This record gives sequence, C-alpha cells and structure tokens, in this order.
Amino acid sequence: MNPFDVKRITVIGAGQMGHQIAMLCALGGYQTTLQDINEEALQHAKDNLERLMSDWVRKGKINEPAIEKAFSLLSFTDQLEEAAKDADLVIEAIVEVLEAKQELFKKLDEMTPPHAILATNSSTIMNSLIAKVTNRPDKVCNMHFFFPPLVMDSLEVVMSEKTSEETKDIAMAVSKQIGRTAVLLRKEISGFVANRILGAIHREATYLYEEGIADFKDIDLIIRKSLGHKLGPFQLIDMSGADVVYSAMQHQYQQSGDERDKPPACIKEKVDKGELGRKTKIGFYDYREVPVK
Repeated sequence: MNPFDVKRITVIGAGQMGHQIAMLCALGGYQTTLQDINEEALQHAKDNLERLMSDWVRKGKINEPAIEKAFSLLSFTDQLEEAAKDADLVIEAIVEVLEAKQELFKKLDEMTPPHAILATNSSTIMNSLIAKVTNRPDKVCNMHFFFPPLVMDSLEVVMSEKTSEETKDIAMAVSKQIGRTAVLLRKEISGFVANRILGAIHREATYLYEEGIADFKDIDLIIRKSLGHKLGPFQLIDMSGADVVYSAMQHQYQQSGDERDKPPACIKEKVDKGELGRKTKIGFYDYREVPVK
C-alpha cells in the first residue's frame, strides 16, 4: 500500500481527542468513521463538532461548502466491526491504559483488512507494547496528536523496530494531507519528545508547589511571563485532565522504575477527589464561576 491508497480512516474513541482527529481526517478529504461504544459520547462529539465548525465559518476560517463536504465524509457508529471492516488506516484514541489498548488492537487485527495500518494516539505508550498482540507489528505506529487536535499543528509519528518504512511513509503522508506538521521519531521512548519535556516541567512545578516555595498560581504566572508559555503547568494539567496526566506519569514510572517519574502527590489528590480540571469544572483552578486568566 502507498499513501495514495488510503481512502478510508476509522478513529476509535469519541472523547476530547478522537472526535477532533476524525474531523481533521474528514476535512482532509478522507472517508472517515468515528466509533465509540457509548452512543451518548458519539452524540456529544457530533454536537461539539457542529458547534466548532459553525464558529470557524463565523470567524472566516473556512467556508460553508467545505464544512458540508467534511460532514458528508464523516459518519458515526457504535459498532466496532462495522467501523473497522473497510478501514485503510485506524487511529485509536481511547483511554491511556495499556491493557485496554492491547485488547482493542487484538480485535482490530482480526476485523480490519490485512493491509490496514493501526496507529495509536497514545501520548506515552510505545507502539511496540501494543503491536505485540497483533499479527502485523510492521503496520503499527504512533500518531500522537496534541490537544486540541483541530488547533495544534503538530503530531509525533513514532516507529518501533518492527514498524515498516511503508507504514511510516503513509502516516507521514496522511499527517500532511490533514494539515498537520509531523515529526518522525525512528526510536521509541516512553513519552516521546514533547511529553517528556512537559513531564519534566510538571515534576519541577509540582515539587516547588508541594514544598511551599510558591503557590501554583504564581508558578503559572512566572512560567507565562518569564518563559513566554501560553499556559502555565497547572493550567495545562487542568486542560489535559489530571487523570490523563496521572496515567501518563504512572505509565512512565512503571516503565522506568525511577522514583523521579512517580506521579506527584498533588496530582494524585486531584484524581482521588475527582477534581480533574476543565472537564469537571474544577481542578487546580475553579472554572464554575469565572474563567481563569
């Protein structure tokens, strides 16, 4: 298979990442299916995309005919086999748990055509750990998008030792077709590039906070004003979700065994209390009344 053979893309998982990845693929001209076992999540995804695209039209970012064409290419289903049976490329965007991804990829390996490429959007998990449950490790790679995918113009394409050049070429070509700048990593490492650097910032920021050196709001302010970051580390945790950040850190800790990679107590506390950030309206910041500046 070559890049021009990719016609149908399936995205698994209609959460905050998956539904926007699916829209990118449809905007790129691919026949796209968004699958999730939760019908309510699919409806929420559809409603959110309609709202986002209406905003784009209103702001002059795109015209109405382009949106209509994209939605004509985008379908929604709760049936995994239906979504997988004709796919040329599958992009998985489910929960950041290795066992869940392995279970899904084992099913996808059986349901998709032999030529289909299986990509994971995992932010930390190396694709070789997932590919080993399939009979096509050469057709498995990471396509790690950044949140929110419809805004962030970057993604990491990661190869394992068994990922083929053909798979890499197709992943890079699809990334270009959907308007995203892809960076290729030929060597695996947990967390890849961006999240390893971000993780180091999170670890130092939470250390300073837990040691009472500075309040989390002041740490965010310093990072924004002195380093030029758009968001401070605690604002980023709230945006990504404390549960997502915790899972990513926990996975990296399990892989490395390095105590420095162990999730900080303040993030675990937020997860235990269900204060996950923007999606629960409260995290390090309170979003229930006034927006955080």
